[in-house]
Amino acid sequence: MRSKLFVPGSRPELFAKALQGLADSLSFDLEDAVAESRKAQARALLRDFLRAQLPPNHGKTLIVRVNAMDTAHFEADIAAVVQPGVHIVNLPKPENTDQVRAAAAQIEQAARANGCFQPPRLLLNIESPRALRIAAELAGAHASVVGLQLGLGDLFEPLGIARREPAAIQQAMFAVRMAAAEAGVYAYDGAFANIQDTEGFVAEAQLSKRLGFLGKTCIHPSQVALANEVYRPSNEEIAHALQVVQAASAAEANAVGAYVVDGKMVDAPFVRRAHAIVEGARSLGLLPSAHPH
Repeated sequence: MRSKLFVPGSRPELFAKALQGLADSLSFDLEDAVAESRKAQARALLRDFLRAQLPPNHGKTLIVRVNAMDTAHFEADIAAVVQPGVHIVNLPKPENTDQVRAAAAQIEQAARANGCFQPPRLLLNIESPRALRIAAELAGAHASVVGLQLGLGDLFEPLGIARREPAAIQQAMFAVRMAAAEAGVYAYDGAFANIQDTEGFVAEAQLSKRLGFLGKTCIHPSQVALANEVYRPSNEEIAHALQVVQAASAAEANAVGAYVVDGKMVDAPFVRRAHAIVEGARSLGLLPSAHPH
């Protein structure tokens, strides 16, 4: 899920088009992208699309960002959009573990009501100082939580922190990545609002990749290809990972715990990382599926 493209829930003319695009995942948005006066209409439009118009084998991860739990829209959103084919519900602004568990319970109830064999997982937005402080607790509050997503605009702007301040961005990203690691879920990068600033988008995506984030949110289709390229394992990374995996297999056969590949000491953590790179490359079609692990 290198790229996640926001699709406003009030723009049904974009739904099918987005499914044909290059984004790995789509996030149909009922929150910030939809005016208050159009919330109910957008909810109904998205529900009808999910029920009747999803093409088979579209190959994308489908996400719906619902409205926050303290709004009048949350329960109706969940009841409408927890449909077969939706993989993840993106929950904005969770502030405590009780909210996460309550959201998961409502998703499970809606899944039963709507005939979902597998309830959608939860992607939690980290968008407040409290959520950042207890991010690992939020991520571990329920087994359905699959990831944490950083929302720098909501986190920084109310506090007067410059959205482009490198030190603040690095610290927030690192904190979310460590929280996600503690809970055993993935970390996902948020949006970059300046569509024209491609260099800024790429630089922020590259930073989050170096910090172990899975991918980045895109607010415009022009950002999708940039994200796909940044989060794609490079040819050099793939080649080195293959060497590590092959060396690990040989070392295991000879009961060797640590060894050298390309002049670098390698042991178990490096092997796990190499396997992840190889599997990621395989999932993107960069390696034949039959390549030895």
